[in-house]
Amino acid sequence: MLLLAAVERRMQIAERLAGEIADPRAAALVVHTVADILRARMLAIACGWEDADDLDRLRTDPAFKLACGRLPDTGDDLCSQPTVSRWENAPGLREVVRLMRVMVDLYCASYATPPATVILDIDDTVDVVHGHQQLSLFNAHYDERCFLPIHVYDTATCRPVAVLLRPGKTPSGREVRGHLRRLVRQIRRHWPATRLTIRGDGHYGRPEVMAWCEDNGIDYVFGLPANTVLRAAVEAAADDVRVRRAEAQAPVLRRYSETRYRAKSWSKDRRVAARIEASTLRPRHPLRRHQPRHR
Repeated sequence: MLLLAAVERRMQIAERLAGEIADPRAAALVVHTVADILRARMLAIACGWEDADDLDRLRTDPAFKLACGRLPDTGDDLCSQPTVSRWENAPGLREVVRLMRVMVDLYCASYATPPATVILDIDDTVDVVHGHQQLSLFNAHYDERCFLPIHVYDTATCRPVAVLLRPGKTPSGREVRGHLRRLVRQIRRHWPATRLTIRGDGHYGRPEVMAWCEDNGIDYVFGLPANTVLRAAVEAAADDVRVRRAEAQAPVLRRYSETRYRAKSWSKDRRVAARIEASTLRPRHPLRRHQPRHR
């Protein structure tokens, strides 16, 4: 905990986040600053104490108090669960957007100099809820009532770039486009010349998203569900892979092919890359929409 606290203070995460949240309290009566409340909550979550209720016990813990800048025995106790709960519901939508901008700024500051290229993976992950919290929905794919937050990571360094809490449903093309627009705008303020590539599963490769990336000079690689047209387009390459695997008696053989394809909802044809895999079981050729800029 003390190591985490040292890193947090060096990066000033709590202070920078607190600066984006309005504090209407009378300054003379404040016992726990917004930064102190955020710091206690973040350290508790990082150490496995996920519920705000845990602060009722942790607020007197000597190591926890020391990590939050209080003397372990004689220092004032930390904030309690009611205080944490009030502040978790205090920020409005605009403040939440500003809080995520701070996290993107911290990510960009983690590089000593702007990188030449960055690949960002965008994905969602199920977050099961145990009640009827706001934004929670039933998701048939996971067979759970859940949130479905979006995560964005830097693939080269595994650093988190942005996390967006959202309802438990698959995001639409317009929603994904809006998130990417705000994310890229914030990154461009720090790295105007960095080449950005977005990677994601098939439900992120919506027409609105691809068109926006192309209009704004963003490379992308998105998953693409197979269909009869695409299978027929790469059948010659797939048959060659099957024959080569059989002749070599190899357990598995992989090759790649590409074609041009235009779905009905697309405004133009796009490059599609296929990974073809032949094995003793059956051939497989997952597809990816791939639109790099021409060098």
